Amino acid sequence: MSMRSILIKQFGGIENLIIGSAPKPIPKNNEILVQVKSFALNRADVLQRMGRYPPPPGDSEILGLEMSGVVVEADKQDKRFKIGDKVFGLVGGGAYGEFCTIASNQAFHMPSHLTFESASAIPEAWLTAFQALHPLANFKSGNSVLIHAAASGVGTALIQLCKVDGATKIFGTVGSDEKAKFIEKLGATHSINYKTNENFLDVINDITSKKGVNNVFDYVGAKYWNQNLKSLSMDGVMIIQGFLSGSHIKDTTADITPILGKRLTIKGSTLRNRDNDYKADLVSQFSKRYLGLFESGELKPVVDKVFNYSEIKEAHEYLEANKNMGKVVIKGFSYSE
Repeated sequence: MSMRSILIKQFGGIENLIIGSAPKPIPKNNEILVQVKSFALNRADVLQRMGRYPPPPGDSEILGLEMSGVVVEADKQDKRFKIGDKVFGLVGGGAYGEFCTIASNQAFHMPSHLTFESASAIPEAWLTAFQALHPLANFKSGNSVLIHAAASGVGTALIQLCKVDGATKIFGTVGSDEKAKFIEKLGATHSINYKTNENFLDVINDITSKKGVNNVFDYVGAKYWNQNLKSLSMDGVMIIQGFLSGSHIKDTTADITPILGKRLTIKGSTLRNRDNDYKADLVSQFSKRYLGLFESGELKPVVDKVFNYSEIKEAHEYLEANKNMGKVVIKGFSYSE
């Protein structure tokens, strides 16, 4: 059987995104089949479309890492989901299709107050943020943090998690005054517009009396290398999860002295290529710690703009232009069905 899907004609620009048909996925043991109602965009989608980020072996070649929808085929052995349940979750690929399979232990029951659009904005961004914060960054209540690309999906999730977990200072870099006001409403204590103030280090030194921040969460890469190291406090931890400015440090004055002088820890991390047991454990930990805070309203998925599946090219263009504040979400083929 076939299904409707958004496909890549060939690797390259947004013109290569087409609407076509693909084989309907067949769930394996410990998987459920979901009729996709909504899915969210990620930078990984753009990289995969360009041929620079292939899916892990065994995962769908179809784009899409997070989705929400309705269970249409349940797992006979795992009884936590039944046909008709509303779910959302993290997948290795396939969310751009009309149907998608997901491991039962990586899916969430959808709280009744969430819409399909808001639920699809949670899995990749919030699990990526949670992973960076706990355990990678060894975050503790009372820490101060610097979050780059703070108005992105992961950035907005990190701000909220840091706030509820007791961060004393939350610095965020953004590309406009509008985004600066936006992240402050979410909980950032200090916003820095990098287009009008490139030296975020000066701001951090001034606010912290040159002590620096305990944690840096970086998605920019090469451009911020020196300032990031100098921004960290003694025994500080930096998590690198992207390199929007490039991966090669061309500045010959790049200095690794702070790594030794401050006993810094630098970690790189991705989520998509983690094994299933790791992802299942991450989902379980996140659910126990935070899912109830979505129901109480203390945590909120941030949806910037919703597109129809037929507007997928416009949605990719919008994301690539860095216009979004929060997640870009797509109504799937089955949204109104």
